[in-house]
Amino acid sequence: MTAKRKSVQYTNESISSLKGADRVRKRPGVIFGSDGLEGCEHSVFEILSNSVDEARLGFGSKIIVTKFLDYSIQVQDFGRGIPVDWNQNEEKYNWELIFCELYAGGKFEAEDYGYSLGLNGLGLCATQYASQYMQVEILREGQKYNLSFKHGEISGEMSKEPVSGSKTGTTIKWKPDIQVFTDIAISDDYYADVLRRQAVVNKGVSFLLRVEREGGGFDEQTFFYADGIIDYLKERVGEETLTPIQFWQTEKVGRDREDKPDYKVKLSVAFCFSNTHKLLEYSHNSSFLEHGGSPDRAVKVAFTGQIDALLKQMGKYLKNESKITFQDVEDCLALFSSSFSTVTSYANQTKKAISNKFIYEAMADFLRQSLEVYFLENPDAAAKIAEQVLINKRSRENAEKSRLNLKKKLTGGLDVVSRVQKFVDCRSKDLEKREIYIVEGDSALGACKLSRDSEFQAIIPVRGKILNCLKAEYGKIFKNEIITDIIKVLGCGVEARSKASGDLASFDFNALRWNKVVICTDADVDGFQIRTLILTMLYRLVPTLIERGCVYIAESPLYEITAKDKTYFAYSEAEKARYLQKLGDKKYTIQRSKGLGENEPDMMWLTTMNPETRRLIKVTPTDAAATAEMFEILLGDNLAGRKEFIATVGPDYLEVADVS
Repeated sequence: MTAKRKSVQYTNESISSLKGADRVRKRPGVIFGSDGLEGCEHSVFEILSNSVDEARLGFGSKIIVTKFLDYSIQVQDFGRGIPVDWNQNEEKYNWELIFCELYAGGKFEAEDYGYSLGLNGLGLCATQYASQYMQVEILREGQKYNLSFKHGEISGEMSKEPVSGSKTGTTIKWKPDIQVFTDIAISDDYYADVLRRQAVVNKGVSFLLRVEREGGGFDEQTFFYADGIIDYLKERVGEETLTPIQFWQTEKVGRDREDKPDYKVKLSVAFCFSNTHKLLEYSHNSSFLEHGGSPDRAVKVAFTGQIDALLKQMGKYLKNESKITFQDVEDCLALFSSSFSTVTSYANQTKKAISNKFIYEAMADFLRQSLEVYFLENPDAAAKIAEQVLINKRSRENAEKSRLNLKKKLTGGLDVVSRVQKFVDCRSKDLEKREIYIVEGDSALGACKLSRDSEFQAIIPVRGKILNCLKAEYGKIFKNEIITDIIKVLGCGVEARSKASGDLASFDFNALRWNKVVICTDADVDGFQIRTLILTMLYRLVPTLIERGCVYIAESPLYEITAKDKTYFAYSEAEKARYLQKLGDKKYTIQRSKGLGENEPDMMWLTTMNPETRRLIKVTPTDAAATAEMFEILLGDNLAGRKEFIATVGPDYLEVADVS
């Protein structure tokens, strides 16, 4: 029997429109791309971009960005100052148009703003609407203007007073509204990354980042590139390169369609070839293009086509050998492209890709012609490039053969359930929900099987202690049944990284069958060792799962504290002490928690598997180099390094060491 849906009246009066600040506050994702942290970050970029536009036009050579402890932000420039006084044409104050009207601004018709980041008249107003408060100070034409806004509305009246001196500029301080964005805790790294990128593509402009410290004062960092993208490329690739850095630039005029007007394009490219570094980054009108678009397509077509022609001309291909792909070029190419245009088709307001047809065509033709001349005038460099790209191609093809052989070994032709001993699958096919628990031993398998939610939680046991994957050769690793079983169940293949064997490119993150990979072991010495060995295996064979936050550790409680009819689980000595202090004089019993295999199903569900009550630690290495170094010291072949480490830190643990 089908239940009737509740009738909803749908009349002429059902149609309504958002007005004023609600147009952004209730739908921030439309303007900023997200109502989360990413959208909040983009709102900062909207304010910064206006200051960048001024500096690029030659009005001010320094921009100061300050991050405060409460996550409020201040952007100060030394441009001409925003015009906020009475506008005779619009019969309104300009502050009303700029701060309170979407699609209002001074860049729609202005010729000097042709290459601006912000042309839509959205960013400043939208950020004001999405703020808890915004305070504005403007120095312009001998006057100082002050404006204040709260929750998207003007607070008080604009003040105006004469000032002496010739100083001009705009200072905006605001705090993103937590009622609008789900998260406003923008990291220091975001600010540093954005300002560095802006310094790269705006040569000669200095960007100062100030971050307020606990206890007072500010940490300061300056980003400045006198030669822009050339200096940046030198910084990234160092001195040892196959070819010297080349810098090419040009200007073009054209149109995206015959019935459209012409527009201007400026193209700048810095690149070199290297067998130690690779880089591919794009910027358009000073906005970093995370997804590339037209410039990315142009680079791929031009470099692949011209190097393929070079290889044919030099007779480098073997008989019946396949052509190179851009992947072979990309593996030894370090390139930064900075383009500007007076007409730009962004994928959306967040400006992460552009789609202009003319920009693609102009850039592809420019690069083809420039590369052809470069190869003719620099035969030694051309020979080095051809040789390295061919090495990359043949290595890729050999790795592909190894990958297919390895994938055949890991996956076979049968269903994963019948391939892997004692693996217990879940019912759901929804990859957003599926979880795989890697548990310690058959007894834990039984407990988890009784405790889990079989809809979305699967289990695979580790039988005995797993192989130390940092010490073992790949041949030995892939003969280990426990390891290959886990890889089969994960479904994504492996990233076999080795100087001896190169990259065995079997890995496909999109083939991962799970949203979470949870390591679940006893809270004792043996359990911690097994946990570390499993984590080491994942670190060596599938590090991307760790980098992308897919790997978790299920915390097991150390103590069960029972008082009357209530039980508390303490996961540390400190937490045990807090519970005991909370209980005070009440009667209670306390015991060390049992191993996973001895737990009752209800307790196992409550402490380890219930998403509402369990404690999962996301394994997210913030410093991969430091993590790798520690793994090598503790589990690798560097015996001298391990001995030195133990001698250094060992005395700190004598009291808890099991020695006599």
